[in-house]
Amino acid sequence: MPAAQLHLVRHGEVFNPDEVLYGRLPNFGLSDLGKRMAAAAANDLAVRARPVSAIYTSPLQRARESGEPIVAAFGLEPRIEERIIEPTNAFEGRRMKGKGGALRDPRMWRHLYNPWRPAWGEAFRSISGRMLAAMDDAFDTAEKAGDGDVVMVSHQLPIWMAHRAIVGERLPHDPRKRRCALSSITTFERRDGRFVEVGYSDPGAPLAAAAVDVGAV
Repeated sequence: MPAAQLHLVRHGEVFNPDEVLYGRLPNFGLSDLGKRMAAAAANDLAVRARPVSAIYTSPLQRARESGEPIVAAFGLEPRIEERIIEPTNAFEGRRMKGKGGALRDPRMWRHLYNPWRPAWGEAFRSISGRMLAAMDDAFDTAEKAGDGDVVMVSHQLPIWMAHRAIVGERLPHDPRKRRCALSSITTFERRDGRFVEVGYSDPGAPLAAAAVDVGAV
């Protein structure tokens, strides 16, 4: 069947005992809890009984590991998509709060002058632009092949930027109010040449109480 839906899946909890902002840093893979969350997302997609033709993941370890149970569920080879990677971040490797936190370091304050861009990393418009381009290309490829839905495993801020751009909301926002939980699934359809958001599910919710989520700002 032609591609009918595109599912943006966020990665599961990351093993991060120091609770730093890991951003694009290497060697930040899933915790045991994160692997269970990723399995829950895969099961959520599988029980929908929809054909899936392609699975794309961000190149970062946590996204690739989160894609593994989805790959196993549908018997597909994953494809790396650079455009759905986590944004750059000046606070990578630092804790934000508490003793030694970046917010208490005067040297880091220069990155906070404009939270609406944001000044500490990649511009929101750049993030949304690359996400939408990757989504369009993946959907076009699947639609031409007539094989089924597309799954893309990405990160909180890129998914949230795609959401806000598609529903017509301003890109600057309060990071504390993002609706993009660990291992959540945000689903879109394309109608008259434009994406429309049609669903959001949080299969990792039963595990969330024990999770730590401090990977981005």
